Amino acid sequence: MKQFQRITVDAGQLGGAPCIRGLRIPVATVVGMIGEGMTEADILNAYPDLEIEDIREALRYAAEAVRERELPVAGS
Repeated sequence: MKQFQRITVDAGQLGGAPCIRGLRIPVATVVGMIGEGMTEADILNAYPDLEIEDIREALRYAAEAVRERELPVAGS
């Protein structure tokens, strides 16, 4: 997997879930917000500690994570 500067994993924080810059904001939360139709501005408003590049790196991280394994999809 590629190196990500803004994604941290700490076994003692949120059960080791990938988070943004050591904040208690999981990558999955940010990606889910995009999936629900929120804009980058909406997310930054909801989480003022985030930066635009945090959101973009969370999306790149999620894309790389999906490339690393097969996931079940409808019609397969």
